[in-house]
Amino acid sequence: MPDFKNVITSREEFRAVMGEPSERVTRKVISHLDKHCGVFINRSPFVLLASADAKGNTDISPKGDPLGFVKIIDKHTLALPDRLGNRKGDSIENILQNPKVGLIFLIPGKSETLRVSGTATIVRDIELRESMVVQEKIPDFAIVVHVEEAFFHCSKCMIRSQLWEHECWPSLEGLPRLAETMVDAGKLEISESEMHDIVVNDELERLY
Repeated sequence: MPDFKNVITSREEFRAVMGEPSERVTRKVISHLDKHCGVFINRSPFVLLASADAKGNTDISPKGDPLGFVKIIDKHTLALPDRLGNRKGDSIENILQNPKVGLIFLIPGKSETLRVSGTATIVRDIELRESMVVQEKIPDFAIVVHVEEAFFHCSKCMIRSQLWEHECWPSLEGLPRLAETMVDAGKLEISESEMHDIVVNDELERLY
């Protein structure tokens, strides 16, 4: 890590620059899912799940599915399916060591996001998993989150990034394919083309 000269090491130093949040900001944080959270979650096809293991090593996993894929069980509980992936299971491995998680829900075209944090449990109750069926496939696991904090995040990051403005999207030219990154990182004894065929087949055959 570079040897930086001006490093913040205490809350006092940080707040001396940042200042304190206004009461209007702090009062927007609630300890449950209200009606606005419910509407947002039901319209969101994409959520980012943050977790960390017992040593604090962090992970952020993207989760996406048809609208309504995250189930609101009650105002303090939500559940999301764990679909087929690469079997690394980083989120579940972390939750088994440290149940604290954070979620950010996005809706395409909507500039605000919803942030939720709480304590997660890995559940295999068949009734819950059957409620998450897509293409006749039942997920092996559900991640159930006991909500401890929820609030809506302002639109500044979306405005700055121009995320939903198609005409501002960067060119994809020159970006590596997933297969190329896997072959290079793992020094795999397989060609990039062969690896790409495996990736494409996985996307076609193992979505659910």
